[in-house]
Amino acid sequence: MTYEEFLDEIATLLTEMYDLSDEAAIKLVVDAQANDYFVTHDDTEELRTFAQAKLEAAAIYQTKQNKNETQRKQQQRQVQKKKAP
Repeated sequence: MTYEEFLDEIATLLTEMYDLSDEAAIKLVVDAQANDYFVTHDDTEELRTFAQAKLEAAAIYQTKQNKNETQRKQQQRQVQKKKAP
């Protein structure tokens, strides 16, 4: 599949696997692309498969979840510091 079709497949899988809106799924893919996550996929056609798209969708989603959790914990620590005497 083409590079664009591969990215579209990842976005579709994100909506199906994680019940994300189209907009949220597209944003995840665009953000990953902006961070050069897909450079090797653009260069290597063998990486653009349906099986690989499913793996990439899971990885992108997990990365976003981890980032959100880290931010939540950082915010909690800031609140706790403000409460401490």
